[in-house]
Amino acid sequence: MIDETGQQLGIMPPPQALAIARQKGLDLVEISPTAVPPVCRIMDFGKYQYQEQKRSREAKKHQRVIEVKEIKFRPKVDEHDYDFKKKHIERFLADGDKVKATIFFRGREMAHPDIGRRILERLIGELSEVAIAEAAPRQEGNQMHIILSQRAGRKSAPKKAQEAVPEPAEQTEE
Repeated sequence: MIDETGQQLGIMPPPQALAIARQKGLDLVEISPTAVPPVCRIMDFGKYQYQEQKRSREAKKHQRVIEVKEIKFRPKVDEHDYDFKKKHIERFLADGDKVKATIFFRGREMAHPDIGRRILERLIGELSEVAIAEAAPRQEGNQMHIILSQRAGRKSAPKKAQEAVPEPAEQTEE
């Protein structure tokens, strides 16, 4: 038996422990039922539950859910479209998300998976400073894809911190 201050009261029968708890206006909570004899504590159980909920809510605030964003390419992707989508991938990675780059084949394009593989390998090569491929490019049906994640050691900074604020130029009087 442990009281509300954490001091041991000794071994006692359950009715006597319950009477002490009621006298203090608190609850008798069984902490370790498998111990011999079982360990009980006098506490305000409602307050304890409230504090646990508060701790779990605080822990959730500091969590970040990683999303998987998808960027689709075609085997005949134009250079400008490729660069545009590559910048989107860089932005997603900077935000802390993972990116699934997909090459979508249609019709006769299925006969040339090497073209799609070259596009994905080029993407991996150009993003090697900011991203790492989780596995080699994989083909499933009419799609070939790869998942990119942020390179270890590169933490994403809040967007406001990334933007450099220009300092005002000093003015001299003549």
